[in-house]
Amino acid sequence: MSGIRKSNISPPDPNADKPYYRQIYDRFLNAFSEGVLKPGDRIPAVRALAKELGLARGTVEQAYSLLAAEGYVLSLGQAGTIVSPDIKPQRSRPPSARSFDPLLAPVTYRPDTVLPFQMGLPALDAFPRKIWARLGARLARAMQPEDMVHPDVRGLSTLRTQLAAYLQVSRGINCSPEQVFVTSGYRHSVELVSHSLLNAGDSVWLESPGYPPTRRILEHMKITPVPVAVDRDGIMVPDGIKSAPRARAAVVTPAHQSPLSMSLSLPRRLELLNWASETKAWIVEDDYDGEYRYVSRPLSALKSLDRDGRVVYTGTFSKVLFPAIRLSYLVVPEAQIETFERVAGDLSGGSPSFTQAIVSDFMNGGHFARHIQRMRRLYSERREATVAGLDLALGDRAVRIDPQPGGMHLILRVPDVPDYELVSRMRVDGLYAEALSDWTFEGNRMSAILVNFTNVTSRSMAESLGIRICKLLDA
Repeated sequence: MSGIRKSNISPPDPNADKPYYRQIYDRFLNAFSEGVLKPGDRIPAVRALAKELGLARGTVEQAYSLLAAEGYVLSLGQAGTIVSPDIKPQRSRPPSARSFDPLLAPVTYRPDTVLPFQMGLPALDAFPRKIWARLGARLARAMQPEDMVHPDVRGLSTLRTQLAAYLQVSRGINCSPEQVFVTSGYRHSVELVSHSLLNAGDSVWLESPGYPPTRRILEHMKITPVPVAVDRDGIMVPDGIKSAPRARAAVVTPAHQSPLSMSLSLPRRLELLNWASETKAWIVEDDYDGEYRYVSRPLSALKSLDRDGRVVYTGTFSKVLFPAIRLSYLVVPEAQIETFERVAGDLSGGSPSFTQAIVSDFMNGGHFARHIQRMRRLYSERREATVAGLDLALGDRAVRIDPQPGGMHLILRVPDVPDYELVSRMRVDGLYAEALSDWTFEGNRMSAILVNFTNVTSRSMAESLGIRICKLLDA
């Protein structure tokens, strides 16, 4: 949301000759030419804009797709969509009341900045940059011509071997390096799975609430996402069977449900595996931050229980190293290796070998395991400090912080203000948060804000941030 109330927005003209999507497209072109929107400015999310205008989301998506195809805007995934850095105003004239559209007013967040509470970021101050730089320099000095050719679309063999060994020890997954595929991020992983195992028109269960980009990726591929509610034990399998008994797959987050953070219980895991086995469906296990559990040892992956080859496991380096690395990985069923190799060869150019080589050496030298252990202790301390600081600042408010067994974010229940409105105020004030209502499907709204604690370094810092939130609640 960009902080714009519906009363401030002029909807498209239903009597105009142009369709709605073209009117929205023209608005953006005018904003670019007038300098109202500048290179790097963030524009409203599709879902938020559709809601404000009272239009179908597909209408707004059509306008955004046209803008993206012509190079006017650039999608940054979870970080949102921005005006392309290459865009230059076509003409310049003093702004007028008529030329300014509050719908297109940029928010203060920029993808190249780090805001307090910013979601998806590990503790950037605690990353061992000197070790990383030393490994990179050594590899650069030793580079040979054969290291400069096209990368293997499956991933660097040494990294795949390291990953197979790591997953067996840390996540209980018994796999060979041949089953491991390195991708350029979670979105690439979902696309590779979808192209390999699914077809347009298939239905896929998604947890509700759940990670928004998954839904959007599937919709772009003409795959139908089906919302399935979660309870304290995770995804409710009977509800999924009732809603879409012929679904071809389910995307789940068993370690820490995204974003509510409960773990998928053992009975529910077995129930889900039994459904997949009986219906020949697939389970995509998104283990985005399973390493970070604070009340007990990290749980074994759902994939470790897979006896029929129905689970595709996805992991990422973004949460344990840093997002700019753009590396994730898959563990695919042994019977599907050839299919994934063929599809990867058709659709992927592979991820940079040099970056993969640094990660491989980082793991081989024991730095990766030690880093995770340090981060697990640090995040436990920072989570405790953040909760304590926020409690001090928000003590007189009816704000509840959900207890969670692990993960990298907190859920704040704020009853007096709609979550999207508070998120909008926080963004304008230079704070980051996400609205839980944006993570839920239509008709299943939940209201809360999501804030990351990994870069909150002390209780006093958390308290000062909480005081700022208090002021915004009174705005």
